[in-house]
This record gives sequence, structure tokens and C-alpha cells, in this order.
Amino acid sequence: MPKVRHYADLVATLAGLMWLMLYWSISVSLHIGSAEPALAALLLLGSMILVSFVHRPVRVMLGRYHVRKRRTEMWMHILALPLNLAFLLAIGIDHLITPMSGAQKMLLFNVLATASWLVFLVTLLIKLLARALADRRGSSGAEPALSTNGSTNSANATLNDTSNDDNSASGLHRRDADEA
Repeated sequence: MPKVRHYADLVATLAGLMWLMLYWSISVSLHIGSAEPALAALLLLGSMILVSFVHRPVRVMLGRYHVRKRRTEMWMHILALPLNLAFLLAIGIDHLITPMSGAQKMLLFNVLATASWLVFLVTLLIKLLARALADRRGSSGAEPALSTNGSTNSANATLNDTSNDDNSASGLHRRDADEA
């Protein structure tokens, strides 16, 4: 399971970086007055999306729960939050300081999206560190003592299984009798 989580973290981080590249290429295109950087980023993004839909192993891995969950968290960090904050900040700056052009508003969004992506990375690193510490504490704790006689352990396990089966069966009979 940890391998899937690491893969999900890596996929979400790279997807966020890919989308940030597109956002920044739009700002660069607006700044230089040419659409070529944005078109190049769109071509790269489109080819990555095409590969992820056509190549079956990638498509299967991207469909897993942990990957979808991490990618959703990434989208919340680099799109939803920066869009709302950029909108509110742009309104405040427009009314209080000076009117902003479209390129300045896009730059504000890019700065906020990049900061949010960095927060996402720090969050992933903290989760990774917390899991690593929890695993170390769990593995360094008291381990069950192993008996040198393996037949005694298997006999005790069999005895416990049969006694649990008897208890659960008698419990079912009591419940059936109570319901009737």
C-alpha cells in the first residue's frame, strides 16, 4: 500500500507541475505578445493527456483510488483556492489601489497557484514524514514472542478457532430464538 501512495504523490505532484507550466506559459505569452509559449505548453499537455488515455497501464494506475484522491487534493490547491483568492484580491486591488490589466490578473493567479502548489508539496512531505515516524514506532514496539514449538502454536490457534466458531454459532441460535 505505501508504494501506491508514493506513486499517487508523485503523479499528483507532476500533474500539478504540468498545469503550472501551462499557467505560466500563458503569462509569458501575454507578456511577449506571442502565442507560441502557450501553444507549446498546450501541445505538451495534450500529448501527456493522450498518452494517459491510450496507454493502458498508465490509465489503470491513474484510475486507482489513492491517485484520484491525491489529484483531487492537488486540484484544490492549484486551481480552486488560487482562483477564488485571485478574484477577491483583484477586486480589492482594483477598487483600492489601481485598475489591473488581464495580464496582471493572470500573473496574480499564477503566483497564488505556485504558492498553493508549494503548500501541497510541503503537505505531502509532512504526511510522508508522519507515516515514516509512525512506521518506525510501530516496528520498534513490542513484538509478539515466538514459541520455539510451532506445533503448540498451531494447536492453540486451531483450538481458539473452534471455540470462536462454537460461540458465534450459539450466539446466532440465541438471536434467532429471540427474534421468533
